[in-house]
Amino acid sequence: MLKLLLFLTLAAVLIATAIWMHRNSHPLAADAKADRIVVEKGARTLTLFRGTTQLKVYRVALGRAPVGPKREEGDHRTPEGSYLIDRRKADSDFHLALHISYPNQDDAAQAAERGVSAGSDIMIHGLPNGSGWIGAFHRRKNWTDGCVAVTDQEIEEIWRTVPDGAAVEIRP
Repeated sequence: MLKLLLFLTLAAVLIATAIWMHRNSHPLAADAKADRIVVEKGARTLTLFRGTTQLKVYRVALGRAPVGPKREEGDHRTPEGSYLIDRRKADSDFHLALHISYPNQDDAAQAAERGVSAGSDIMIHGLPNGSGWIGAFHRRKNWTDGCVAVTDQEIEEIWRTVPDGAAVEIRP
């Protein structure tokens, strides 16, 4: 009987944890629109703004080498600077992806000075397709190749809220 009680308690804790890790706290209104995204690498956050009004803050995972700006293709760093959302990728290897206009002119010039490629395909995206069950656990470590990752539920909300052309500022 004690083993059954222990098993049921453990199962309840696991179910509650899974539900908590997949929740969308304070969902945005269906008609919410953002015009600016600010990513704070040190805080591991992505914040949506409409003008100066903060709409919502998300916790994120970044590139595997999160300290410092992206300097070249393959360095696993998330860039730092001012960009735009320049296109969407519904058929991404990840659950939806908003493409960031990296590299900007400064990034490209600095990479050219060093004789390396600046890289490309920096995105805000969900989890790898088929891995949505991981939920918020993905944030336990930085795992992307330089992108900004959120849960599948979160990217669906961001996708709906952020139009192409929205400003993206990525800070240290």
